[in-house]
Amino acid sequence: MNHHPPPRTLRTVTGSLAPEAVHGPVLPHEHLVLDLDRAGDGAAVLDPERHAAAVTGELRELRRRFGLALVVELTCRGMGRDVTALARFSRETGVPVVAATGWYYEPFHTPEIDTADVEQLTALLVREIEDGVGATGIRPGVLGEIGSHGDVPTASETKVLRAAGRAALATGLPLATHAQLGRGGVAQLELLTGEGLAAERICVGHQDLLDDPGVHRELAARGAYVAFDTVGKESYQSDRTRLRLLTALIEAGHADRALLSCDISRHGYLRAEGGQGYGHLFEGFLPGLRAAGADDDLVDLLTRRNPLRFLAGANVEEN
Repeated sequence: MNHHPPPRTLRTVTGSLAPEAVHGPVLPHEHLVLDLDRAGDGAAVLDPERHAAAVTGELRELRRRFGLALVVELTCRGMGRDVTALARFSRETGVPVVAATGWYYEPFHTPEIDTADVEQLTALLVREIEDGVGATGIRPGVLGEIGSHGDVPTASETKVLRAAGRAALATGLPLATHAQLGRGGVAQLELLTGEGLAAERICVGHQDLLDDPGVHRELAARGAYVAFDTVGKESYQSDRTRLRLLTALIEAGHADRALLSCDISRHGYLRAEGGQGYGHLFEGFLPGLRAAGADDDLVDLLTRRNPLRFLAGANVEEN
């Protein structure tokens, strides 16, 4: 299979975007449309119609107040993905959105994973990346959130990780993982790099849920991005702990490998329903980081230059 270099341009749901044109912060792990409802209570849902006004209202406000310049939307196959809704939201808010392809962790795997082998799954992903999702013509700009749970991926998750790694290699797209509760990130990285994918094209997800600075340092030292991407989800982890873990990674010399986001994954997290919203990173978390000594350049590195480098595979000049 051919190996493509990283894209150098960002592929959004409304067309190509030069990284140099992104002058404000990026949210690299969010959901704007989602359906993970297995309990039947409708909680783990962001409906493209019912919750549209709340979602677009937040994005519009964050663009106005904080210059929000890009959202990476990691809802993939089996997670209720709706790229047409993403394009509509993007046009309505003026915030570019990157869509994803791949598969989440095993409880949400779709039927083709049982019957197809790694090569067939890889071909399916590459076709979607090259031709677009269904008949929409909208092409994903990232593989994610590719899931596993536990310290070692299951056989089914291993198959998906390998296929996604190969598809990333074949297309040049970056790959973002879902490490359930922060566990299994090193095993994910081993699998993906074992397929030939460079560590700097990989972002290991939910590391702010793992209180283990040694693992974070290992991932970053090997070149992978370390996602502190559930900021504000206090029921999982306190932001105080997140701040301590992030500070430890920065002090270990890996500020250029951290990514920050909120992973809004149910309608109860929306501001309209009393939740922390997509803006919690800017309103709640970054002020604490600044109080701990972060300057404007470090905040720009964490919220703009790092995610753009992950997506485009190239450094973006400072603004």
